[in-house]
Amino acid sequence: MDQSHIRNFCIIAHIDHGKSTLADRMLELTGTVDKRNMKAQLLDKMDLEREKGITIKLAPVRMVYRAPQAPNSKHEIPNNNQNSYVQAPKTQEFELNLIDTPGHVDFSYEVSRSLQACEGALLVVDASQGIQAQTLANVYLAMEQDLHIIPVLNKIDLPAADVEKVSREVISLLGCTKEDILLISAKTGQGVEAVLDRVVADIPPPKTEQMFATGTAPDAKTRALIFDSYYDDYRGVILYVRLFDGSIAKNAHIHMMATAAHGLALEVGALKPDMTPGSALSAGEIGYIVTNLKSTREAKVGDTITLVQKPATEPLPGYRNVQPFVYAGFFPESNEYYQELKDAIEKLSLSDSALQFTPENSPVLGFGVRIGFLGLLHMDIIRERLEREYNLDLVVTNPSTDYQVRLNSGEEIDIKSAADLPDPTKITEIREPWIKGEIVVPKEYVGPVIQLISSKRGLQKNLSYVEDRALVSIEAPLANLLTDFYDQLKSITSGYGSFNYELDNYRAEDLVKVDFYVAGEIVASLSVMAHRSESQKLGRDIVAKLKEVIPRQNFQVALQAGINGRFIAREDISAYRKDVTIGLYGGDVSRKKKVLAKQAKGKKRMKRFGKVDIPAEAFTVMLKRD
Repeated sequence: MDQSHIRNFCIIAHIDHGKSTLADRMLELTGTVDKRNMKAQLLDKMDLEREKGITIKLAPVRMVYRAPQAPNSKHEIPNNNQNSYVQAPKTQEFELNLIDTPGHVDFSYEVSRSLQACEGALLVVDASQGIQAQTLANVYLAMEQDLHIIPVLNKIDLPAADVEKVSREVISLLGCTKEDILLISAKTGQGVEAVLDRVVADIPPPKTEQMFATGTAPDAKTRALIFDSYYDDYRGVILYVRLFDGSIAKNAHIHMMATAAHGLALEVGALKPDMTPGSALSAGEIGYIVTNLKSTREAKVGDTITLVQKPATEPLPGYRNVQPFVYAGFFPESNEYYQELKDAIEKLSLSDSALQFTPENSPVLGFGVRIGFLGLLHMDIIRERLEREYNLDLVVTNPSTDYQVRLNSGEEIDIKSAADLPDPTKITEIREPWIKGEIVVPKEYVGPVIQLISSKRGLQKNLSYVEDRALVSIEAPLANLLTDFYDQLKSITSGYGSFNYELDNYRAEDLVKVDFYVAGEIVASLSVMAHRSESQKLGRDIVAKLKEVIPRQNFQVALQAGINGRFIAREDISAYRKDVTIGLYGGDVSRKKKVLAKQAKGKKRMKRFGKVDIPAEAFTVMLKRD
C-alpha cells in the first residue's frame, strides 16, 4: 500500500483503563473480525490475561479503514489533463497498524520498543479514575519517541465518571485543548469511530528517510525493528517487526545485528488478527516473520534485522539487553519431578528471552532452579504458567534482588541470593539496587504515603499537585519494595494509590546477611540480605512467622536468627507432651518424678537424633511478613 495511507499507532494506558476493549471495538468497526467470531479481549490470547484483566504479551493487528473525506479537503488530487483539480473519492482506504501494549511496569522495555515502531499513540484515561502512575510513565516514553499523542477519555458512561475533572488533568499533562480530547465508551462503542477518524487525520504516515540519534540519515539498506518475539512449538521463532528501510521478502536470508544470528524468513505477512501470509514486507509496514531460529535469545526485542546479502551498517537506536533484577528459587514438591520442572522452564525460556535460570540445590528442598524475573508480576505469571500448563506443584522461595559485592582483592562479583555471599571478612562493600519511582494519590493521603516511603528507607524527592491528585517522586532500595509495598500502598490509600518505578543505580549500604537456624541447623534457603538497622526487627518477625508455620515435634525446637554467627532473635516451639503418669494410681510423688525424668531423658536423645520437617510455607514467610 502507498505509504501515505499507512498509519502505525499504539494504545497506552494504566492497567484496567480499557486498552483491550477499545482495540476490540476498532476491530469490529473496521470489519477486521466478523461479529460471530468476536469475543471480549480478542487480542489477549492467554487465559491468564483474561482472568487478571491485564495485557501481558503485546499484540499487533492490521486493519483496513475506509475513512470518509470532506469535499474541498487537502486530499484533492490534481487532474493531469488540465490545470485544475478534480474531486477526490468520498472515501479512501487506510492501513491501520495497531499495537496493543502491556500496561504493567515490568514490561516497560517492551512498551518502549513498541512505541519506537509507531508514529502515534492513543492515550486512554479512565474517566472515573483519572491519571495514574503508569499513565505518566507511558506518556513520558511516548514523548521521548516524539510520537503524536491523541488523548482519549474512556468509560464516560459510568456513573462515577468525572469528565470535567479528568479533562483538566489531561490538559495539564499534555498541554492540549479541551477540543483535542475524545470522549468515548469502549464498552458500548460510543465515539470509537471518531477515534479512527482522528488517527487517520492526525497521526503522520511512516517516513523512510528518518534522522536517528546518530545524527546521520540511514542508508537505504533493509532495517527492521523487532518489537516482540515468541517461540511456536511447530513453526519456531516468530518475530513481530516494523520495517524502517528496504523490504524483506519470503525466503530472504536475514541477520540480527545485536546477537549476530543468521536465519531464514520462511514466511512473512500481517496479523489480521490471524497470520495472513504475503510475498514481502516493505518500508513503513508492521508484520510478522516466521524464522528457522530455535530460541528468542537469537532474536531479542529491540534488535535490528537486516539482509545477509546487503547488510546495513548502522542498527536502529535504543537496543539494550534486558537484565532481570528479581530472583526466586523454584523447587518441585518432590525431587522426582525436578527434570519435568527443568524441561518446562527451558520451554518457557524459548519464548521469553528475559527469563534467566540456573540450577540450585538446597539441603532441605532438594534440587531446583533459581530464576531471574523482570518484576513480581513477571514472577507470578511464570509460576502460574508452570503450574497450569505443565501440572507442576511448586515451592517458591522468598524473592530477592541481586547485589554487587566488592572483595578486598578488588574483584567485583554479582550475587543473586544471600546464600552466595562470601565470607564477610573478605568484603569491602556491598551495593544494592535503588529505584526511581512515582506515586500518584489523592492529596489527602500524602502524609501516610510519605510515612510508608520513610519506613522502607526511601527518600521523597519531589511533591507536586495536578488538580486534587498528588505526584510523589521517590527513591528507595528495591529489596524493601519487593514483598508487600504495593499492598500496603493500596491499603493506606483506600485503593486509590498507583505506583510506577524504574531501576536507577546501585548504591553502597551497610548490608548484612541474616541467617536462620532450625534446631541448631542453618537453613540456607531462608537467608536474606538486610540493612543493619533493620536486621534485628526482620529477624524477630521472620522467626515469629516460622514458629506459626513449622509444626510441633516430639521434642523442643529452637528457631534462631543470626548475623555472622551471633544470634539476634529466638523462638522455641514447645514439644508434644505425652502424659506418661496416667498409669500411676497413687503412691509416693517420687514415682511420678522418676517417670517424668525418664521421659525428659528420652526427649533429649530424640532431639539429638531428630530431624525437623520444614513445610513449604516456611520458605514464603517473607511474602506474608506484615
